[in-house]
Order: sequence, then C-alpha cells, then structure tokens
Amino acid sequence: MKVADFIKQKRESIFPHSFELKDLLSPSLREHWLDFVNKTNKSQLGALISGKTSASNDDNVVHAVETLEKPVFEKPSFEKTEAEKPAPAPVVMKPEAEQLYKELTASLGEVLHTGEWLMVDQDRINKFADVTEDHQWIHTDPERAAQESPFKTTIAHGFLTLSLLSALTDSVDPNKQKFPTAKMTVNLGFNKVRFPYPVKSGNRVRATTRIQSVTPIKRGLEIVQELTVEIEGVRRPGCVAESVIQLHF
Repeated sequence: MKVADFIKQKRESIFPHSFELKDLLSPSLREHWLDFVNKTNKSQLGALISGKTSASNDDNVVHAVETLEKPVFEKPSFEKTEAEKPAPAPVVMKPEAEQLYKELTASLGEVLHTGEWLMVDQDRINKFADVTEDHQWIHTDPERAAQESPFKTTIAHGFLTLSLLSALTDSVDPNKQKFPTAKMTVNLGFNKVRFPYPVKSGNRVRATTRIQSVTPIKRGLEIVQELTVEIEGVRRPGCVAESVIQLHF
C-alpha cells in the first residue's frame, strides 16, 4: 500500500468523527483544532490526501510529510546577535568625576578612611530596641545576660551596628564630606553583610573603608566599598559590609 493511500485511509477513519471530537474540546482547544485542520487541508499533504493533486511516487508524499512536520523557527525581527547590537555609547565624565575616578582607581584595596571610636553603651542599645521593637533579653536584660549569656553581658543588635555605619564613616557629617566634589551621594544598599562577632555593651567601635571598584555611569560614578567595623580590643570585626553608592556630579 502506498503512503498516500495509507494516510488517506486513516484520514477517512478519523475525520468523519471530527465534529464529534470538536464538540468535546474546550473553546480554546477547539479554535486550535480548527486552525490545524484548515492549515492541513491547504497544505501540499492535504491536497495529496484529498485527491486534488496526484503524487507521482511515494517519495513526493514522504517529502510532503517531512515538510509539514519539520518545525520552522524564524528568528524574531526584534532579536539581534551580539554583533548586530549597536555598541553602547561611551560614558562622558565631567572633569570632577574623571579626576575622582582616577584617584579612587589608583587606590583600590587600600584603607581610605578610618573613623573615630564610638561608644555602644546600654542606653544606645535600649533606644534601638525601642525603635525596632526588638527587646530580646540578650540585648536589653543585663542581669539575665550576666547569668545565661555566653558573653556574660548584653550585646548590641546586629542591625544597630549596621545602622551606625553612616556615622562611623563620617557620611553624615557636613564638615567631613568624603566626596566633596560630588553634588549628591545616593545609597543603593549592600551586596553583602556579615556580623562575625557581637558588639558587647560598653564596647567602642570604629569603621574602615576600602574601595573595591569604581564604575563610570551616566552623570557620575558607582562605587563599591568594603566597610569593616572594628571592636576595640577584639581581633574579629563586628560587621563587614559591601556597600554600593552612586555619586552624581
């Protein structure tokens, strides 16, 4: 039996019941089914099966089947290869930004700033607990902490230590601006934050700043800096954070 005759026989056994099958389908599937039937009837294979065009041999029919079943993937016009994409326009830096970019790039990894020591006493811890409503006894109950805490005293909240970074890096002192040539500094947040060791009540802390990367952006610079909170008399830091800021000129 020829391939065309076989397909035609199968079609005659299925398509008489196509309307019954259509009625059982959901509206969305029914629409796809009718679209499929219409496209099949209009194709070369459909014409061969319906008898409108006679195939000279089985190879023509097989070719028609392969053509119908072969998926056609056309690349959307809006997609372009990397070679076709236009190169991004170079960032044009203002003179102030360019000068600072050169200075910071030349000092990557070096400690650029070391802040003053700041006392973290119980009163500061209690006030932070009131603001955040975090009154866990390890922070606010010195008597219980002396008996049950492995540190034998209360400790500062980790987020209190993190919140002090603005003061510890002189970022909020108008008389000690870190980047005086910039018109505005925008805090984008942190890539990483760790609290290697707790800050105990009565400890003094300070922060050091290292620049990790400087990237020119439109109208300014984006700076990634490592901020480390040192605890006086303790080898391990109280906090290590990777901060991201933008300077606009």
